[in-house]
Amino acid sequence: MIELQHVSVTYAEATKPVLDDVSLRIREGDLALVSGPTGSGKSTLLGCLTNLVPRFTGGRRTGKVLLDGSDITTAAPRELADRIGYVGQNPLAGFVTDTVESELAFGMEQLGVDPNRMRVQVEEVLDLLGITDLRRRALRTLSGGQQQRVAIASVLTARPRVLVLDEPTSALDPVAAEDVMSLLRRLVHDLGLTVVLAEHRMERVVEFCDSVVLVNGAAVLTGAPQEMLAVSPLAPPLVELGRRSGWSPLPLTIRDGRRAAAAERDAWRDDPPLLPAARPAVGDGLVADGIVVTYGSVVAVRDATLQARAGHVTALVGRNGCGKSSLLWACHGAGSRKAGSVTIAGHPSKLGDIALVPQTASDLLYLTSVAEELELADADADLPTGSTGAILDELVLGIDRAQHPRDLSEGQKLALVLAVQLARSPDVVLLDEPTRGLDYVGKAALTRILRTLADAGHTVVVATHDAEFVAATCDAVVVMADGELVDSGPAREIITGSSMLATQCARVYGPVEMLTVSEVLAARAAR
Repeated sequence: MIELQHVSVTYAEATKPVLDDVSLRIREGDLALVSGPTGSGKSTLLGCLTNLVPRFTGGRRTGKVLLDGSDITTAAPRELADRIGYVGQNPLAGFVTDTVESELAFGMEQLGVDPNRMRVQVEEVLDLLGITDLRRRALRTLSGGQQQRVAIASVLTARPRVLVLDEPTSALDPVAAEDVMSLLRRLVHDLGLTVVLAEHRMERVVEFCDSVVLVNGAAVLTGAPQEMLAVSPLAPPLVELGRRSGWSPLPLTIRDGRRAAAAERDAWRDDPPLLPAARPAVGDGLVADGIVVTYGSVVAVRDATLQARAGHVTALVGRNGCGKSSLLWACHGAGSRKAGSVTIAGHPSKLGDIALVPQTASDLLYLTSVAEELELADADADLPTGSTGAILDELVLGIDRAQHPRDLSEGQKLALVLAVQLARSPDVVLLDEPTRGLDYVGKAALTRILRTLADAGHTVVVATHDAEFVAATCDAVVVMADGELVDSGPAREIITGSSMLATQCARVYGPVEMLTVSEVLAARAAR
């Protein structure tokens, strides 16, 4: 149905192509996952399918793009709206109206759809996506999961046959992510839609996929999920566990994983393996007491008291819209705070004592090249030249120093901001969704960097929906709901007691407390 023939893309001033002589086919009615390292060209590949690349990105593209055998290589994106729908990484940034119903109608208005037909299609899509109750809601008041559904709905009203999505679950809590993936599966199976999506959190997606498009450097391979994941440099924890265990076929679902691990799980239930010891805290760290944050009549944070110990990495978790970001900004000092106080090691904090990496990391990038950002970070922190660049290379290797920061992929932008903020080793680090756009290698590197900071006595707080990252990185977990802190405790205790935070290994080996692949491998080695 979708075919690329010898497609190459080279951006302006780049020294090599992002995609080089790529040819692939995606069958009608497939749910295809586009996978690959951060900055490998996944978003560029999606942009080729929609002709957003190079029309809105610049650069040079050669080769052909076919849809149902018809050449659409030179078609303007607006000419494809009723055939290919596109939802970007940030749904809110793509909205052009104020309310749900008007957003759904906007695209059809541009296509000149008859008003009576327009009303019918809006009603059908509202019902299809289960968002009828949101029709009059302001878009900015919706949760992340709701915004993602509305974004999908807004392109479906044009009745395209192909839906292209970039990181559709990366900013969502586990429940909202599962809802979105279940919705996409229903669109594929019930409506025959072809769905192509790029996603770093492959553990959320692979069980739904019919095919995997593996982008590795400028080369692209495509095939069945188990075939591609067997050779992929990146794999979700369950698949990595299967590869390290020699399981065949590779498990893609928790059910298959539990069946493969049944004998080992039963043996460990009777004779539990020794688990890693908890790391001790070394001081008081950050204490935010009685924090209240309001936006007009909306109370985002209600009398919250957060304690993050020095020497620990603390995770702040909860569903979309529960107040995590508002609490982090209030702790930092730059955000709104109606009441409460913040201390660091028992002393009142001042603006500048705490480093914060927000969800929109690109807000902190303002120079004209990656090299300038790195050089300024080294100078500001009085570090030897290249220190910040070394951290960036650890997170994402191969970023061209001459590139403008705004031309980087979302994951590369995040990695650059993380490097700039972490290089100066601040006493307190607050990170809001720091793994969004990072591949598994980048997340492992971030874990090492944060653990090094914590082991040196620093305080780190991470607001995240990434359960696998929490299990690998964090010492303590604080659970937030509706603006309040409702639970806290050691990471292992909270993770094993929560269906929302349970990792793939925890689900495979439960009730045995195995959280990560490394823990499983260590337990085997100890036998």
